[in-house]
Amino acid sequence: MNERCVGIDVSKARLDVAVEEGDRFSVANDLAGHVQLSERLAAVKPRLIVMEATGGLERSVAAHLTAQELPIRVVNPRQVRQFAQAAGILAKTDQLDAEVLVRFAKAMQLTPRALPSEQVQALQALIARRSELTEMLTMERNRLRLAHQSIRPHLKKSIRWLESQLGSTDHDIGGMLRECGIWRDKVELLESVPGIARVTSLRLVTTLPELGTLNRRQISALAGVAPFNQDSGQWRGKRRIYGGRAEARTALYMAALVGSRHNPVLRAFYRRLRAAGKPAKVALIAS
Repeated sequence: MNERCVGIDVSKARLDVAVEEGDRFSVANDLAGHVQLSERLAAVKPRLIVMEATGGLERSVAAHLTAQELPIRVVNPRQVRQFAQAAGILAKTDQLDAEVLVRFAKAMQLTPRALPSEQVQALQALIARRSELTEMLTMERNRLRLAHQSIRPHLKKSIRWLESQLGSTDHDIGGMLRECGIWRDKVELLESVPGIARVTSLRLVTTLPELGTLNRRQISALAGVAPFNQDSGQWRGKRRIYGGRAEARTALYMAALVGSRHNPVLRAFYRRLRAAGKPAKVALIAS
């Protein structure tokens, strides 16, 4: 193992690769290309291979490289783009993006990070699918209220199908929880808090696996609910939340909304902040 880093820019059809002080090459983003890539990188023996999260396009190649025991780190594309702008790199091409990833990894002293297990990825996919089904079901029900008589039967049929799919997805999620005792215990612990239901607990388990291993300041920053200073010189700005994991933050917001009404502890805390003059959303986020 040497100290060289490798950057991989991922697109739908191609992987552009930059090896620190080494080759620049491209391979297809398919199984054959992944095999070719892993063979070439195994010869390089890099300290770290970095790629951006690209909406799922990176998953198969990251899983393949991990299976070959190569050190992987999937990073936030927003952070990489901001780094490139700070470095004065305004041009953008696939090969240049791969080179920027190398510079980013070196400057930030990144280390390998294990990918979620296949079980976690499967549960995440089911929860994401459940959200999609719920959204589509809400849209169809809203359309039904104002629909012309000629299309109401079609909408009712669509609604019945979506309801059946939602039930099937819930059944699959329940099966996965029964198979994994660690998840089941975490979900049951979260659901013991008034205001947190099954869907919220599942979202937190999959989007914040660090729960229970970090202190309250670290986990709040990771979830994107920690207020950050906005000060400069003698000027003192409002503290604002920023960044973090959007799905976890959304789940926590809805749980806080329910908890501020039905959880005695959160309700008392929320009312105390409101009585002190805090805006409703500030008090809710603090809860």
